[in-house]
Amino acid sequence: MPGKLRAKILPDRQRRSLDELQQDLDLSSGDSRSKQSAFWTMLTLSAVIAACGILTDSTATVIGAMIIAPLSTPIMGIALGAVQRRRTTAAAFVALGCLLVILIGAVASIVVPQSYDLLTNGQISGRTSPGLLDLISALATGFAGAVALARKDVAAVLPGVAIAISLVPPLVVTGVCAGQTAWWLALGALVLFLSNLFALVFAGMVVFTVLAYTRTGSRRSHHRPRRAHVMLGLLFTAVLLPLGANTVATVLLNTWALRAKSAAERWLTHSPGATVTSVDTSSRTLYIHVRSPSDLPPIDGLLSSLKGGIPDGIPIVVDTTRGRQITAGEVGE
Repeated sequence: MPGKLRAKILPDRQRRSLDELQQDLDLSSGDSRSKQSAFWTMLTLSAVIAACGILTDSTATVIGAMIIAPLSTPIMGIALGAVQRRRTTAAAFVALGCLLVILIGAVASIVVPQSYDLLTNGQISGRTSPGLLDLISALATGFAGAVALARKDVAAVLPGVAIAISLVPPLVVTGVCAGQTAWWLALGALVLFLSNLFALVFAGMVVFTVLAYTRTGSRRSHHRPRRAHVMLGLLFTAVLLPLGANTVATVLLNTWALRAKSAAERWLTHSPGATVTSVDTSSRTLYIHVRSPSDLPPIDGLLSSLKGGIPDGIPIVVDTTRGRQITAGEVGE
């Protein structure tokens, strides 16, 4: 059965040899100086482009950064080395690359005023609260990328894989948020990157194992690396737990949003014509959108109305139709 599945996924005539795959994914083999020079140059430029796109809230610019980002190469190198039980320098390149990109993001944060609300930037708010759907997307992208690397005839899909998987932008967001001392947001973006990293390695190990790239010599052709299977399970757990926890948190936030809407409506009872249009959640903050023809009641009344229905410590922001955002504070203050 595995042989039939392997033949369908990777026909022999389209199969790339193990040596070819290692040459592409191992930055320390072959002409290592040229490979590493290209890697660091493109990674630096990708991080700078991503920082510009994130700070200007430009989706097109961020996509451009994703296309040229080379970080997936050593990540897939980790997967290939793991299934072969072979030591590589891929993990070191990934770790140092991450530090470089985060540093560039932190430097870029210098141009952001301290009073700037990071959550108003869609490129930032969209990368600070990952969930299980992000994991599913990353896994599917990892499978697509690994198959594309193994086949000769689908290399054209690799730019699409680079766009689909988010590697450099979350690291830049981590640096920007850390530079603004928004540690909770920085942690959320870092979790998104780590989930994508683990998902890529997990998917790569599965594909390379199924496609029999575990064979490093004829004497080991029938040996299945148990350690690789253990690592698969550990990686899956490492990815699933934080994203599952964040998904539960998101569900709770949605529940609290419904309670917040009811509490805000009670708060506006004595304000003629005032209504609550919606309540949104973003990065564990509740945004209450209010439409009112006159001044709003004292904001302390809203926090009092929310107390008991929402756990203490949840930040509340009131967004009015007059273009004002009022930071009400945290529930229980």
